Amino acid sequence: MTETSPLGEKAATARLATLRHISGIISIVAGLLIFAALVTQITDQISVGRFEPDQYFSYFTIQTAMINIVVLIAGGIMALRLDRDTRLYTAIRASIFSYALVTAVVYNVLLRDIPNDDGYVGPVWPNESLHVWIPIYIALDWLLTPGRVRISWSALWLAVSYPLIWVGITMLRGASTGWYPYPFLEPDGPNGIVGVVIYVVGIAAFIVVLAAVAILINRVQTRGVRGVSHGRRRTGPIPVVRADLR
Repeated sequence: MTETSPLGEKAATARLATLRHISGIISIVAGLLIFAALVTQITDQISVGRFEPDQYFSYFTIQTAMINIVVLIAGGIMALRLDRDTRLYTAIRASIFSYALVTAVVYNVLLRDIPNDDGYVGPVWPNESLHVWIPIYIALDWLLTPGRVRISWSALWLAVSYPLIWVGITMLRGASTGWYPYPFLEPDGPNGIVGVVIYVVGIAAFIVVLAAVAILINRVQTRGVRGVSHGRRRTGPIPVVRADLR
């Protein structure tokens, strides 16, 4: 194997740091874009007198969007200030990877062409941003951003915990109010309770698969990188794999 000079390794480390800073800025912009999309939707619904906070904030898309705002902006600041992410943040970031992609797939496959009961049509760009462009960005960011630490397979529990809690609360609330955020969750719908169970189990399995893919990507990316196993490494220069220098 060809030895690399300290100067060459230092230059490679500097390039990775620059890429990390750029991705951090983009992450902050993406978080602010999500915030602007939510504000636009809320103000538009208020303007036509149909905004109902208890329902609006019950949607999985809206709740995960608010999570994304915090995670992306916090991650962007972390990328600008630190050489690598913490283990906890990386595990959370893997979780929102799975939430973003399942949101995009479920919306575009099951919900895109379903109109609102009252005929309301909101602004297009917030909807497209939340269900298409932000999920694409989150996926690409997970694939390309340097400076993450290795996470264990136990992060799967973190990824699946929130959706399970959301489904449980949603179904209990729906049983008492008769309102469900999505048609496929309605026990009195055309597919009945069996259909609800099939959809919930299928989507939960999809989230687990996506989270497993995110963790696998992380472990492949961090394989052979010195000092980042299990996320215990202290703050210091971004490690460089010699293969990256060839």
